[in-house]
Amino acid sequence: MNFQQHHANGVTTAALVEGLRTHLQRLSEDAHRFDGLLTLIGDARFALLGEASHGTQEFYRDRAEITKRLILEKGFTAVAVEADWPDAWRVNRYVRGLPCDTNADDALSGFQRFPAWMWRNTVVRDFVEWLRAHNRTVGADQKVGFYGLDLYSLFSSIQVVLNYLAKVDPAAAQRARERYACFDHSAQDPQAYGYAAHFGLKGNCEDEVVQVLRDMALRVAAVAVPGPDLDEAFGAQQNARLVRNAEEYYRTMFQARQSSWNLRDSHMVETLFALDRHLTHAGTPPRIAVWAHNSHLGDALATDMGERGEWNVGQLVRDRYARSAVLVGFSTHHGWVTAASNWDEPERRKRVRAGLPGSWEDVLHETGVPQFLLPLRDDAALRALVGPSRLQRAIGVIYRPDTERQSHYFYTHLERQFDAVLHIDETSALEPLDFDQAWKDREAPETYPSGM
Repeated sequence: MNFQQHHANGVTTAALVEGLRTHLQRLSEDAHRFDGLLTLIGDARFALLGEASHGTQEFYRDRAEITKRLILEKGFTAVAVEADWPDAWRVNRYVRGLPCDTNADDALSGFQRFPAWMWRNTVVRDFVEWLRAHNRTVGADQKVGFYGLDLYSLFSSIQVVLNYLAKVDPAAAQRARERYACFDHSAQDPQAYGYAAHFGLKGNCEDEVVQVLRDMALRVAAVAVPGPDLDEAFGAQQNARLVRNAEEYYRTMFQARQSSWNLRDSHMVETLFALDRHLTHAGTPPRIAVWAHNSHLGDALATDMGERGEWNVGQLVRDRYARSAVLVGFSTHHGWVTAASNWDEPERRKRVRAGLPGSWEDVLHETGVPQFLLPLRDDAALRALVGPSRLQRAIGVIYRPDTERQSHYFYTHLERQFDAVLHIDETSALEPLDFDQAWKDREAPETYPSGM
């Protein structure tokens, strides 16, 4: 592109790129790689670590390394991720050394629903083993837990609630079973339930799921002493909370997009805050690392998401905790990604196109620095420099390069969206634990992009 021809609020792209070069912090390949970011995080209680795709090896790798340092150097004791609660709870039991699975691969085997590669991958497997080894060296109050924030596991969460009640109160289990029988007509298909309930083909289950959640809240309140019994009760309560929120979520899927988006992110924040309360010991609150996509963790008010009436985790956590929450985004210009072409299709290793001309990806690429940190929070000159809105790419579990502008870009004000951005110019595809030959065979160059 011709930098002299592109302007944003009177600043040429060439001037922007040159200014960025004076503010960025190069990322080394040694133990000091993330010193600048750790300094920026400081005493914050929440480190929200994003990703520009759900399938990039370097994003997962760096996020894990940052989190290890947060645990070792800053006393973080929880990792909360964009994953379903019951599947992550199984991993939590493993890393805490409780009776369960024999290795991380087994502990992650609950992640079977599409897109399984988000959590069943080599980076997460190795991080889970590291967590388990670390927890063997610390006391009970310093053990690090692994928790899920998402709400897609409606029916498996129902089963967890029933299994827990069957152990502690068979009569309560029977009452819950009768209430949850409201879902029986949907044949374990949450979208079928939502369709039937939204269009009045069947009654909804709102009253029933609320009542089970109320009963579970009373049960948790009755367990006064912190310890394994309270942890187990809290875990079951969170599944009941998930069922309540998922029931509403699947009913709203057939309304405007922002309704279901807002419900999902509200549930993730509600779960995060509940976890925060649960992990507070003797008045000392925990410090929590959150792993999710940039679109969830960057402040929605700084993007055109906010203009559509959508909010997200980053916005809501920042509203409540202000500077005690640090929002960190990730960016890449080109490379490879693990993604599918459509929902429920097999994952493939796909080539990531170069960032669109004028986009943030393009501007960061033009600095000529392969990997760097932009510390946005307290650098007034840098914030002013990146103030004008530009396009930013977001690749989820679906990647469609043939419609990339429409499918994967939205406008953002970078300095308000994140407190810091990590840019890795060229990235590689996340390696799933379960993959076939089609994933191993990288897309042939001649098929890109039209032959995908």
